[in-house]
Amino acid sequence: QTGDVFVSIDGRRMKSFATVQRYVSPRADREIEATLSRNGTEYTVTIMPERLETEDRFGNKMEQGIIGITSDPDNAQFQEIEYGPVSAIVEAHKETGYIIARTGSYLYGVITGRERADQIGGPIRVAQVSGQVATLGFVALLNLAAILSISIGLLNLLPIPVLDGGHLLFYAIEAVRGRPLSRSSMEYGYRFGFALLIALMVFATWNDLIQLFGRT
Repeated sequence: QTGDVFVSIDGRRMKSFATVQRYVSPRADREIEATLSRNGTEYTVTIMPERLETEDRFGNKMEQGIIGITSDPDNAQFQEIEYGPVSAIVEAHKETGYIIARTGSYLYGVITGRERADQIGGPIRVAQVSGQVATLGFVALLNLAAILSISIGLLNLLPIPVLDGGHLLFYAIEAVRGRPLSRSSMEYGYRFGFALLIALMVFATWNDLIQLFGRT
């Protein structure tokens, strides 16, 4: 009802309506337990966010979980929070953790078949989104640059030969075996990793082309 306030979801405190949106969005078709406050009394409901395709202000399509509510514009309370050097690092660490967790959750969803793989984009989509975000100002563009930097770093740590994560994998195998892998084994590993990266790039570029020409 109008005036209800989210207290927590799945035991996690909700600081703002934006926090509710960020928690609900990646949990389509999965039950969540929400605690709300109405006239000083708390009650708990079980909700299953519905998977819907939405569009952002630039017309980019995406799937996300929706529970069919909006914030009350007449009673919305906006806050502007300024952080010092130390607290800013702490908040940046939390935001980085959220981006990594959200990316990992999406990739896991793709592997298990719960998520569609058409959200994986390549250089064409990066250029397109960068141009769109640039129209919103420097701060928005800086935020996008941070997200891309985190995403590239996360990709580089995947246990795929030719990436840094692949080298760490070889080191781990060497530590367990007590001796390094043979040169031929490493060579085949690098070939497999290179082929996998090429396949991923082709797939991402194909998604970009489908999205780009599918809208025209």
